[in-house]
Amino acid sequence: MPSSALLLLNRPSASAQPHRVGAPDLTQFDPHDPVLSALDLAATRGDGIFETIGVGQGAPQALEHHLRRFGESARLLELPTPDAAAWRAAITTAIAAIDPVDEASVKIVLSRGVEGDDRPTGWAFASASPDHSAARRDGISVVTLDRGYRHDVETTSPWLLAGAKTLSYAVNRAVMREAARRDADDVIFVSSDGYVLEGPTSTVVYRQGDRILTPGPRLGILDGTTQSNIFRYAAQQGLQTGIAQPSAADLTAADAVWLASSVRLAAPVNRLDRLDLAVDRELTAGMNDFLLAVRE
Repeated sequence: MPSSALLLLNRPSASAQPHRVGAPDLTQFDPHDPVLSALDLAATRGDGIFETIGVGQGAPQALEHHLRRFGESARLLELPTPDAAAWRAAITTAIAAIDPVDEASVKIVLSRGVEGDDRPTGWAFASASPDHSAARRDGISVVTLDRGYRHDVETTSPWLLAGAKTLSYAVNRAVMREAARRDADDVIFVSSDGYVLEGPTSTVVYRQGDRILTPGPRLGILDGTTQSNIFRYAAQQGLQTGIAQPSAADLTAADAVWLASSVRLAAPVNRLDRLDLAVDRELTAGMNDFLLAVRE
């Protein structure tokens, strides 16, 4: 079996026509072969959405949460509503098509399609995950960067699509290059009026005493799928969980800070803006053991 698999959906939305009448719902391609049209708006405009779903021991993690968020991103971009059943089938089929591994991921993408056509393009790509054990164990160095808008942008300027997981990722890639220039591994975005938001590909989670907290809601940030399961684990450990609006100073004063994402899972922050932070190794290990085993 291959280490990766690419499946194209014939009809990613029930509200749009299929690409080929009578064709199978899913068609598998070699990931190295050209499949996407050069005129697809995913390529020419970044006009689309995606989700990356972690896979542990062959099972997709937080699948329904990811599908709900996928649908919400489509709504914000006014894309055709994703057919949840079709996407669920694409995800499970893609997982089954690759070599069994302890950790993998599936990236699902929905674009507006070829310009001038009313049929969206959708595909699922499954592959083995890289080894993130060092980041989970030892932590990562992070810098805060100004995102350039206020914390209430979701309300004041909904056309900026804050809170949607879109294909327009040039800024998120640029900030990672800036992090590297500052000898850091990752970034935490801060609003122009001083509130902690999220990472380019992650959710911020932190501990104050016996409370596990995260920024939001209505901050123009994503509803964290991995963060949601961390809260489940924390509740099992007798810790309180909640929503806050921290500043960068609040994070440096916290007992521990993590960046949570579907593939890297819970990565403790060991350095923030050149200040060393404590790493709660025991709690981090418990979080990641739970995240690797969870099937919801």
